[in-house]
Amino acid sequence: MFSRTSEYALRVMTCLAQRPHGVAPTPALARQTGVPENYLAKVLQQLAAAGLVVGRRGVGGGYRLRRPGGDVRLIEIVRAVSDFDRLHGCPNGPPGAKLCALHRVLDDAARAAIVILDGVTLGDLVRGGGEALCGGEGRPRDEGGRDPLTPTIAVNGQHAPHPERTAPA
Repeated sequence: MFSRTSEYALRVMTCLAQRPHGVAPTPALARQTGVPENYLAKVLQQLAAAGLVVGRRGVGGGYRLRRPGGDVRLIEIVRAVSDFDRLHGCPNGPPGAKLCALHRVLDDAARAAIVILDGVTLGDLVRGGGEALCGGEGRPRDEGGRDPLTPTIAVNGQHAPHPERTAPA
């Protein structure tokens, strides 16, 4: 559903949110995120063009977040590097055609992903000081003790973890 570039952008922004003071050089970010350095440099340029990061050249240079992590929603990051959006018409129909059954489902999936990504900030990911990228420790919890990154389904008005997509606790 998400492009590799979107995944890499989310990784690097999460890493930068974990170090809110100072700058992080591209080679260090590449090692920490597991993203090839040349590819990461291009992703960082896109994030800078979108106003999400600030780069500093030269000795002691690197990147930092332009705004505090709590002010950066994940949807902003995805949209900075891809054109992730809802469907506005059936791709197989004439311009302005209503969505067919298949594309309604795909649009519903996109809508749900946008709602989730719009509701989570980088600050949410790094709150608590645990591992924000891997391992499951220190994952953020909402007021009800639920992991906001675990997909849920509504059953009788109650949200429950999606049975096939639960994340580690």
